[in-house]
Amino acid sequence: MSAGQSSTKIPETGRLSNHRITLHEHCHPAGFRPLLAMDVWVHAFMVDYRPTERGKYIDAFFANVDWQEVERRFGCRQEDDVRAASSAVSRASEREAAPRRARTFHPPVVACRTPRRCAATASTQGAYAVAAGVARALGLSARETAHALAISGTAFNALRVTRTGRLSHWKGLAYPSVASSATNATFLAMRGITGPLEVFEGNKGFMDAISGHFEIDWEKEDLDRVRRTILKKYNAEIHSQSALEGILELRAAAGIAGRDVERIELETFDVAYHIIGGGEEGDKRAVSTKEEADHSLPYMVAVAMLDGEVTPAQYRPERIAASDVQSLLRRVVVRAADDLSRRFPAEMPCRLRVILRDGRQLETAKRDYEGFVTRPMSWERVTEKFTLLAAPHAGGALRRDLLETVADLDEVRIRDLGGLLARIGKDGAS
Repeated sequence: MSAGQSSTKIPETGRLSNHRITLHEHCHPAGFRPLLAMDVWVHAFMVDYRPTERGKYIDAFFANVDWQEVERRFGCRQEDDVRAASSAVSRASEREAAPRRARTFHPPVVACRTPRRCAATASTQGAYAVAAGVARALGLSARETAHALAISGTAFNALRVTRTGRLSHWKGLAYPSVASSATNATFLAMRGITGPLEVFEGNKGFMDAISGHFEIDWEKEDLDRVRRTILKKYNAEIHSQSALEGILELRAAAGIAGRDVERIELETFDVAYHIIGGGEEGDKRAVSTKEEADHSLPYMVAVAMLDGEVTPAQYRPERIAASDVQSLLRRVVVRAADDLSRRFPAEMPCRLRVILRDGRQLETAKRDYEGFVTRPMSWERVTEKFTLLAAPHAGGALRRDLLETVADLDEVRIRDLGGLLARIGKDGAS
């Protein structure tokens, strides 16, 4: 049995051509325009049908084909293909396809378009993102998805106090809790429970109560925020990454040690200053727990200067309590600079000055860091970081399997990835 069939059009003649596609071959032969492709390998339908029920799967497939789209592809010009693809996906997601298999999910653009003054946390954004993702995975209709978003968005608005003042364990658990609740809300919507559909613009809705007014022109949105994903280079709050890279570069270039430092001055953008620098969200020099340490610029800059790295080891209780880092963090001065604030979020800029006990001053300025959208992290660097963090919990063979799986994640079944993750802590570590 072949892995699939693909019906294509020969542009020069306009005739149809059916192709048998085997194993991992591409279903888009050169010189042909794809009209309809059907995957009949067992992995395409095993979630919904038994291996012996391929016929039922094929019947369900053809019962859900958008023949208007197939006809449009037959008659359209080559340059129309890409533009039409997104509208076809939108239409397909609104229909009740029989096999409920996971599909590609783009988090709601609204999570990235709300005004800067918004006091919502990432957990609040997750109430919408998780509900949308679960709805997509379950194959819900547009109406069911809308109610899932309405229920979740209305019920699970987290308070920013989770990340201000004295930080607690809840800082790390808030998002998983919202994710669990949003998943449950989506199952309720799947079973017919309705929610307030004017969750954003309605009276006392998201705009009134949380974000302030905003508008989204959907004709101009292409859901491209995923292309601006950034990675942390260090085990630290995201807005600290440039400063940490800068202080470590200064330390290495000058060959200095923490004991040589009299004072460190850091200028950064307003968001970083208010969240982790001692601004609106509280004094960041009183650090006694891991939750406080990884959200304190003074601590993270001080420990980076002293240890030459920022890894989980720098957040152990004994390291946080040590006199050298407690002394130096009180000599780290953090200020917000208007010119740097205007450059954020296109950049993640900062300026650093290290004043040494012998009177010398070392300076550097950063616009980004390795892992930011303007300077993506290489796969080799990602592998290096993963190995460092995973080694205490997973053996070499398991780490290799996980790296290979993540490298081809779009071709991997969730159950296979889950099986690997379930082995963590059981296969030994090295």
